[in-house]
Amino acid sequence: MNTHTSRRRFIEKLGLSAAGLGLAAAIPEELFATPKKMFFEISLAQFSLAGSLFAGKLSNLDFPAMAKNDFGISNVEYVSMFWKDKATDQAYLKELKMRTDDLGVRNVLIMVDSEGDLGDTDDARRKQAVENHYKWIDAAKFLGCHSIRVNMSGKGTDDEIAKAGVDGYGRLVEYGAKNKMGVIIENHFGPSTNPDWLVKLVKQIKSPYAGVLPDFGNFTRRTEPEAQTMEAFMKTQVIKEYDKYDGVTKMMPYAKGVSAKTHVFDDKGKDTETDFNRMLKIIKDAGFKGFIGIEYEGGFMKMMGAPGNYLTEYEGIMATKRLLEKVGGQLS
Repeated sequence: MNTHTSRRRFIEKLGLSAAGLGLAAAIPEELFATPKKMFFEISLAQFSLAGSLFAGKLSNLDFPAMAKNDFGISNVEYVSMFWKDKATDQAYLKELKMRTDDLGVRNVLIMVDSEGDLGDTDDARRKQAVENHYKWIDAAKFLGCHSIRVNMSGKGTDDEIAKAGVDGYGRLVEYGAKNKMGVIIENHFGPSTNPDWLVKLVKQIKSPYAGVLPDFGNFTRRTEPEAQTMEAFMKTQVIKEYDKYDGVTKMMPYAKGVSAKTHVFDDKGKDTETDFNRMLKIIKDAGFKGFIGIEYEGGFMKMMGAPGNYLTEYEGIMATKRLLEKVGGQLS
């Protein structure tokens, strides 16, 4: 079916006369064009809807349906904090799996937080942190995910955290390998914001199940906040700002996913913090063909009272999706 024929059939389904109403000229051609297949797939990171989840307006079980029905996205990434007491609940997991199967939604990964420091310099605490993550690997395997995302954190010097991290992360990767499950580290905070530090650590783990999740927005090293509040965070100081394009370039050889973080857009729909043309070219040139997850944080920042001109969660997710589709289509 050519474009003009499809336009006519669309109009006919409306029961309208193209000649009488002039709709043939009014409806843009691009609405009927076959979308160009991109070199990556788009997924939706659950934290994009953090405000709704924290407020109880959205549940973890309903997240996949919203991704599919409201945003047209059939790949989802979960965050452990929104269902942390359900990781070993088999009835809950079966319900979630059934819903995603019925929807035709793919479970991509689970982002795991608050399960202890894999780089803890205390052997007992580090061992406990490793074991705390096991249940999430098991849950991810049941749901059909390809990986879990972990943090590389600890207290001490960067070298001390790295040494402990090779042990803690390495042991967790071994468990992941037994389950054919990737265990990937996000550049998130502390020394992991340094791409050289992170890549050096991951390279020491000789396993195809080890890897990273490059995030566009997490290359700023800050002093640690005394309390986990926005007020405390705003008082932190920037220690080092790493170049995000250089950082993603260095991380891509080990990437098993990408997190497209956004906050604010200009009046042309461009992200004000990241040049998506430049960033997606880096990702494409690395030969990446996996999932790029939308992580719009503006809604969360707005909820926390942070200064800035943020879109709503819905608007921000759609703005990020349009940008990925536009640039991804141009590069594919």
